[in-house]
Amino acid sequence: MEDLEVERVSLALMDAANDKDLLVQEQVRKSMLTLGEHQPDKILSMCQDYLVKHPKLVMRHRVIILQTIEMVVKSKIDDISIPKIKSTISLASGEMTRSKEVVPDWQQAASNILVAVGNKHINDIMEEILSKFQPGILPHFFVVQTLANLSDSNVYGMVPFLNAILGTMLPMLGMAKQDNMKWVFSSALAHFSESILEYLANLDKAPDPTVRKDTFSSEIYAAYDILFSNWLQSRETKLRLTVAEALGPMSHLMAHDKLEEQLPRLIPAILSLYKKNTEHYVISKSLCQVLDASVNMGSRLLETQLDNLLGAMHQQVCAPVDYNNPPTVKNHNEILRCFSILANTFPDRLTGFVLQRLDNSNERNRIGSLAVLRHLVNSTTSIMEMKKPLVLATMRQPLQDNSNKVKKVMVQVISAMAHHGYLELEGGDVLVKYIVQHCALPDSVNRNRLPSDPEDVTNESLRGMCENTLHLFTTTVGRMADILWPGLLEYMTPVQYTNAMTPLCKSLILLGNKKKLAKDTSFMIDFNGQVSLPTPYVLLTRLLINASFPFRGRGRGVPSLNLLGVLGPNIHSNTERIWGEEIPALVQYLEESTVESIDMKKWEESLLEFLSKTVVTISDDRWTCGLVMEMTKYLPSYNLFLEEKSFLYKCIGVTLRQSLNKDVVRTQLHEILVIARHSDPIEREGIAVGVGLCASSHLDETLEKLADFGKSDVFKKASGIFGLLKDKNDVDIEKMKSTLILCYGYVALHGPEDQILGRIEPDILHSISKHFNTKVLGIKVETKDLTMKLSLIKSVGLIAQAGNICARRQEFIFPRKQELLGVMLDFIKSEPLDVLRTPLRQQAMITCANLVKLDPVLNENENFDMIRTCLNTVFGLPPVEIDKGKDEEVLDFQQREVLYGETFRALQSLLKNVLYRDLSPDGLQSIFKHIEVWLSSPRDLERERAVKATSELLEFYLENLNVKNMVSFHNLGALLGRLAPRGSDPQSTVRKEAMDCIYTLLYIQLRYEGYALDYQDESVESLIMLRDKLDNPDHAVLYRTCSELTKIISKRLPQQQLNTLIFMLFEGLVDSQPNCARASSVVLNTILKTRGAGLQDLVPEILEVLHIRLQVIAEEQVKVAVGQSILILATQHLNTVVNTLISYPLPFDNWSCEMWLALGADSTLASQIMELMIEKLNVMVPYVEKKESMLRSSMARVATSHPLAMTCALREMMLNGKTLTAVSGMFPRLFSALLVRVGSSVGVQLPKDINSNSIGLEKKPSSKTALHFDVCGVAVEALRILLARAQLDDVVKPLDQDGVWEQMKDPQQHVAGITLIARAMAKHAGPRLPEIVESLCPSLSNIYECQRITVTAFFSELLNHHVVTELMMMDVLMNSMMERISDPSSTTRMLSVRGLGNMAVGSPEKVNKYAKELLAAMSSGMEERDDPSKQIALEAMSGLSKVLVYLDKKNVQLLVVYIFMKIKPFLESENDEIRSASITLLGNLSKFGSGEPVFKDQIHNVLVSLLLHLNDPSPEVVKACKFAMRECAPVMGSSQITVMFQNHLHEDRGLHYGEFINDLTKYIIQDFPSMLNFYHITVIQFFKSNWAEVRASAAMFIGFLLGNLPEDYFSHMNMGSVTKGLVLLLQDPEPLVRVKAAEAMGRFHQF
Repeated sequence: MEDLEVERVSLALMDAANDKDLLVQEQVRKSMLTLGEHQPDKILSMCQDYLVKHPKLVMRHRVIILQTIEMVVKSKIDDISIPKIKSTISLASGEMTRSKEVVPDWQQAASNILVAVGNKHINDIMEEILSKFQPGILPHFFVVQTLANLSDSNVYGMVPFLNAILGTMLPMLGMAKQDNMKWVFSSALAHFSESILEYLANLDKAPDPTVRKDTFSSEIYAAYDILFSNWLQSRETKLRLTVAEALGPMSHLMAHDKLEEQLPRLIPAILSLYKKNTEHYVISKSLCQVLDASVNMGSRLLETQLDNLLGAMHQQVCAPVDYNNPPTVKNHNEILRCFSILANTFPDRLTGFVLQRLDNSNERNRIGSLAVLRHLVNSTTSIMEMKKPLVLATMRQPLQDNSNKVKKVMVQVISAMAHHGYLELEGGDVLVKYIVQHCALPDSVNRNRLPSDPEDVTNESLRGMCENTLHLFTTTVGRMADILWPGLLEYMTPVQYTNAMTPLCKSLILLGNKKKLAKDTSFMIDFNGQVSLPTPYVLLTRLLINASFPFRGRGRGVPSLNLLGVLGPNIHSNTERIWGEEIPALVQYLEESTVESIDMKKWEESLLEFLSKTVVTISDDRWTCGLVMEMTKYLPSYNLFLEEKSFLYKCIGVTLRQSLNKDVVRTQLHEILVIARHSDPIEREGIAVGVGLCASSHLDETLEKLADFGKSDVFKKASGIFGLLKDKNDVDIEKMKSTLILCYGYVALHGPEDQILGRIEPDILHSISKHFNTKVLGIKVETKDLTMKLSLIKSVGLIAQAGNICARRQEFIFPRKQELLGVMLDFIKSEPLDVLRTPLRQQAMITCANLVKLDPVLNENENFDMIRTCLNTVFGLPPVEIDKGKDEEVLDFQQREVLYGETFRALQSLLKNVLYRDLSPDGLQSIFKHIEVWLSSPRDLERERAVKATSELLEFYLENLNVKNMVSFHNLGALLGRLAPRGSDPQSTVRKEAMDCIYTLLYIQLRYEGYALDYQDESVESLIMLRDKLDNPDHAVLYRTCSELTKIISKRLPQQQLNTLIFMLFEGLVDSQPNCARASSVVLNTILKTRGAGLQDLVPEILEVLHIRLQVIAEEQVKVAVGQSILILATQHLNTVVNTLISYPLPFDNWSCEMWLALGADSTLASQIMELMIEKLNVMVPYVEKKESMLRSSMARVATSHPLAMTCALREMMLNGKTLTAVSGMFPRLFSALLVRVGSSVGVQLPKDINSNSIGLEKKPSSKTALHFDVCGVAVEALRILLARAQLDDVVKPLDQDGVWEQMKDPQQHVAGITLIARAMAKHAGPRLPEIVESLCPSLSNIYECQRITVTAFFSELLNHHVVTELMMMDVLMNSMMERISDPSSTTRMLSVRGLGNMAVGSPEKVNKYAKELLAAMSSGMEERDDPSKQIALEAMSGLSKVLVYLDKKNVQLLVVYIFMKIKPFLESENDEIRSASITLLGNLSKFGSGEPVFKDQIHNVLVSLLLHLNDPSPEVVKACKFAMRECAPVMGSSQITVMFQNHLHEDRGLHYGEFINDLTKYIIQDFPSMLNFYHITVIQFFKSNWAEVRASAAMFIGFLLGNLPEDYFSHMNMGSVTKGLVLLLQDPEPLVRVKAAEAMGRFHQF
């Protein structure tokens, strides 16, 4: 290539270097660099010339050219000639210094060139630079900057020059008046000093090892004097910081005496900079270097500066550290390094300073002081060794700080101290205590709120940090073991450490196990000798209470139990065996449970049993008494943890139960009753249970102590009339009485069975009554206190439980049963019916349930009153989500939910106990008569509650039924009549519960019929499967389920119960729930079908009632259900019904639709109706054309009413599954009629007078129905229903998925929709097609264009499938298509051409038979004039592509070139489809041109076009190109290209276009050198393509072609045109094109 072209390309690239698109800029740089790497001298020369010729170039553009020079120099420094190096240096130097003003981007770019060159040619650079660095003349800013950068990039090259440079520079410093010059000199001095220090540190690698520090000392000091004395005081912040940055490394190079002399001035000056600047890192770094230099030389004057130094450093170390801002972190670390440097020289002063600062209560000061202390502890171990006692003594003050931020650093300090032996000394225990205290921190108040201060430390994070620290003490600091064991036990029992139990236990477990395994004697603890430790009694108590709520305190249960196991030998020697067995089982249970799944009652019982076994195993009453006394003393510790305290009371009861010392029992009972806080319900319950457990072994002593306590002064002082006015601060006597009442109940429950019955009446009930009723002036006054009421209710219930337990062994009649029941019912009646706020009614019902079981039995009236009262007070409650109570009384939702659940369970328990006393049909009815009124309640919740109660009662009845004689279950019919309709209730829970009730009822009936308890009836068992269907809210499913249910009921129902059932079902028809009314009709209808033979006299009356109901019921689902019964009667009058229905208003209302649906039930009759409708549809006018309005001349198609009504009727009839036979028999005619009807309905409007011929009073359809009524939609829906009814699911499914039905209704997509339905029919309904085609053929000659289009589209797609040939329909369809070639409708013509092309796909073996006709039709299609959108031409090319695959060569050979010439105009069509089709056709045509020179030439003519369109924006065109190129390759005459195309051009694979074109151009050059001129000229033509992608591809093609072209061929190339074209592309509006043009230019490097 001539140099001129290289220059033109390079010039164009340089012109484009400042392109507005960054990607183009980047590619231009790369291309320039590529050219530069191959011809560095040439490109550098051009860049230099460009800059010289364009002195006014935009700054940014100039900078890019300079950056390009820098890149070429960096990459090819070794290959650039010396003259060019010198000229480059000269250029860069000139560019850098041309302007006296500082222009950073421009001059920096030039400076960078000099630095790049200086890495190799330092002498040449220095010669140029020093020429502009003359003594007595202030140099250019960037001259100095360049020298500084050179000293960084080439240390070993620059340091030998620095002495001379410094000598020249020193006089200049005084000449610098502007801040920017002072800054650059300061920066240069910093860099020079750093380079010298690096050089001296690596003398072994240095070229001149004789260089010494004193070589530079005098110059550095002179420079220092100016910087320090003059420039450091500048007002410019940047300058001050740069001077400070320079002073640090310069201090290392100054003579020792000079540095010593300057320290008193230097250090204060540096420190003063902190106040003047916000950026402190540079100052701290310099200070650190100065201190390091001072300490290294053994400065004596440094100590005089120590106070100021420490004060300033402390202020810095206290500054906040932002870890998202690296300079603040670096500054902090530099200051800590300063402290370390000083600590090595002045340990006493420094330590004293830091410890003194710890007393400062300012948060930030204390955090900084602690940070320094931690750093010193870790970094100056030997120096701090003697300071440990002093440090520990000073720590007490900061330990009191309340700031979490301070605490966090404090914990870090303690952790460091632990690793260095501080905590083992006196005072170290205080630090351990500090860690433990903060392991017990509570959660933050605003735990989930984001902190406003990012440095805030939450309680959670601080606590986690302390837990980790304690764990580290235990596991990694071995020397701490003897301190922590048993020292940590001190923190186990104080309540303030409750939240730290989990980490404490874990640490103690690790320590204990370690000592135990090592057989360390210190494992056994001397509790007597170490008085600060808790006693074994307290440890056992504490750990048991911890375990009682195992998931609190971050899961303290398992660690507490495991620690108990470790401490076993220390608690008592006898525990080891029993605990070794019991504790692992308890731990396993906890590990398998979660906080949600654990059964807390069972867990509590397990722990109490564990305690009981422990006491029994130890078998030492003295020890037992000691334990119980310690437990009692420990009670006040849990005043803030009432649930744990309640458990402790139970532990005391269990322990007292095992005690043999009666005096201790009395004393401890008195003690717990006196110290208890009776106002809290949890504590009252705990005391009562504990007292009851004690009574199981000490009944007399317990009753005696309770009686004594009830008579004590604490009661007397508040009794009487004046007691009613007692001060609120006095002991609440009523709460104390409540405790006593509850205690008596638990005494009765737990008392010995052989003693308790005799004590219930005289002792227990008497005492309860005395405490519950107070006498004032001799009048008995009943308390209004809720607590006492609840205590009384629960206590009576416990007494009843005790009575029931004892009654199992001996007869027991409870004379006060009715009296106590009356009290309970009075309590229940006093509760409001609209709100549930207290557990009073629930507790009262539980007590009633327990009392009912006792003798004597209640009479009927007593039972009636009790059941009604309890049902009314529970069933009528509002939903749990609603609480109508006063605001201060409202419970939260979770509390209400629990209370509701417990209340309903109490009611069920009561009803079951009542039923158990009279387990008979009458007994069941006596309860059910109260429930049944709630079964039909309009409120869902009340029905749900009623049916659930019924279900549980019936299950209970069946489980406990014992039939001794063959008796009748006489109320079965009544119960079924009430429950069966509920199978269709709106609430799924009601439906399923009702099904359960029926299931149970039928088994009860079977039991009464004499079947065994384990007998399983097949029909009844089938109800289980039916029950699962009730989850589905679909009414059709429920309808079928009710019908199946009724059949089962009918089978098992005795004849004498039938009338009762029917009577109940009549009532069900007007049920408040429409679904249940429908279910009643379903059940009734099924009963009539199966059992109607015995009810002949009732049939007319039943049918009449049902007929009336159909017209008045508003609920649609009920209408449907009842309508089925009416239509059964109408089957004998179908002719009249059909004639009437056709004239009903359109669209049909739901009742009419149901009638049509029913007509399909009789297959024969349905066939007759369909036949009649098809005949009428074929002859009736589908629509008429009318003017849209008076103001518009355009015509609109308006549907005629009768065909529309028949379409609707067919649609509704076929919805009935029983029309299957009729539809199957008439399917071809039905399908054809509806398909043509669809075509006739597209774009057709409804007539305004649609119901002018309808009959009946109501001619207007409902607006809601009419809103969705669509002429075409009805036909499409009918067609879909037809296919589904004909069981062509394989046809329907893809049509549903692809949205074909909507396409068929859309005039724009109708043909596509018809095509898809034809495709589905051909694939899945082939055998039906011949009759369908026969039925459709007459419509091809129809006067209605829409019908011709629809049928042609259908036939066209059928030809795409081989089934046409298999069923011998080819001739018929081909003739039909050929006839439509000349149709007046262009759409029909297009579809006929498509059909002819499809034949090659469907029946390729027939192609040659019709070759002449096909080629003629396709050629004609490509020449179609009346085809502005070229759709016919598109179909012709697509069809011809299909046909050519199968045509014999003899049929095509003569037409190849003719067809090729027809194709060429379409290759560059703007329509993607046409472009794709023409390229595909080209590929298919290629096999007929092999061996034809003319065709080979034509292929070469279009090859470039195909190659470039491989990057076409259309994916389909790209696929077509790949196919065509694979097919054309063999014709081209190159085996290499053929193999390449076959390997790389696959439609389903990606293509790396650049690599492909690169390789291809190499083969083209080898195999077709004579065509190269043609190719590159053709490519250039595509530089003007409409598509940016093609223009970009053209640029790539020409780039690779020229890049691979041997030099010999260039003489035949028109390089001027190529270059000109690429230059123009470099100005293309599309960035993609500019990028590829620049890339192509980069390939010019080889020439």
